[in-house]
Amino acid sequence: MISEKMRPMIAGSSVIRAMFEEGIKMAAIYGKENVYDFSLGNPNVPAPDCVRQAILDIVNGEDPVMVHGYMPNAGYEDVRRAVADSLNRRFGMDYGPENIIMTVGAASGLNDILKTILDPGDEVLVFAPFFGEYGSYVGNYDGKLVIVPPDTDTFQPNLEEMEKRIGAKTKALIVNNPNNPSGVVYSEETIRRMAEILERKSREIGHPILVISDEPYRELVYDGVQVPYIPKFYKDTVVVYSYSKSLSLPGERIGYLAISRQVTDWEDVAAAATIAHRILGSVNAPSLMQRVIMRCVDATTDIQVYDRNRMLLYGSLKEYGFQCMKPEGAFYLFVKSPDEDEARFCQVCKEHRILVVPGSSFACPGYVRIAYCVSYEQIERSLPAFQEVAKAYGLL
Repeated sequence: MISEKMRPMIAGSSVIRAMFEEGIKMAAIYGKENVYDFSLGNPNVPAPDCVRQAILDIVNGEDPVMVHGYMPNAGYEDVRRAVADSLNRRFGMDYGPENIIMTVGAASGLNDILKTILDPGDEVLVFAPFFGEYGSYVGNYDGKLVIVPPDTDTFQPNLEEMEKRIGAKTKALIVNNPNNPSGVVYSEETIRRMAEILERKSREIGHPILVISDEPYRELVYDGVQVPYIPKFYKDTVVVYSYSKSLSLPGERIGYLAISRQVTDWEDVAAAATIAHRILGSVNAPSLMQRVIMRCVDATTDIQVYDRNRMLLYGSLKEYGFQCMKPEGAFYLFVKSPDEDEARFCQVCKEHRILVVPGSSFACPGYVRIAYCVSYEQIERSLPAFQEVAKAYGLL
């Protein structure tokens, strides 16, 4: 019954699905507190108080017909203006409500813009390691994902390899900064160099290469690190954003697309993306959550919780002999597998009730991702198990 196009997507999602199901089984056997599930990037920090208060104020104080009704497909104009004003204050941009499309999270925004720009056979570049769903999103519109191999010394984008892969069919580059799964923040120097290459190659191939800046982790950064705002460095940039992480609202599915006036044919792009949002079935972003965002547009969750987790887990694993980059952003630790076979390493971890995601899921074999958006107590409980794994590989 299912289409041939869906079959590889089902196969590609089986690893994480199997891990999730295995975790449920293990919790039933050993007790939930004795299973250390680091597989999913599901925030464990509550949403800021302003979110709850906003919901109450909106439900009790605003016109219920308006709050729960249709609005323009791009979203309420006053909400889009609030988002635009916030971006202008923070990044010195000139967005208006016409430059913002409210979306059903970042995944919806990515699909909106990819449907807007891709013809069959068009190529979209992505830096490994990357969020695995990018391949499915590009494939939805018969595009081709072109993977730029990683620089595993720094996990900054491998710009030399990127330049080699740009050709006549290159339509876009997806940049995820801060990066899932590495936790690395791409530096301003890197972004400037990237922009120079893209400008030059765009002239050579005769059409602009669109940067799609996927930024759900922008507010989750540590140690004073700054995340460059790519539209300031490269004009043909569309920003995709989600409040899933910054406001701990992954289940509410609310985000936006920001299409600046600098983007080539921006009015046509914005109009087409708005239509794509409708015909892909979203119609509009959730109305209640749009009203909430207008009231909480500059709020953020308490990232000190993640920072505390980061320091405990990173410091402990380094002490046990594991090799890993210190995360600068997001809430993931990318650890080099001490076993040439990362799947076998994941299995050894599972035998000690630790669940991690293999790096091959992010086009970066030889590594595993550990999501530390869990309770501090879970990390503390897991440390003896990590020690046992380290001993099994002769690291201790």
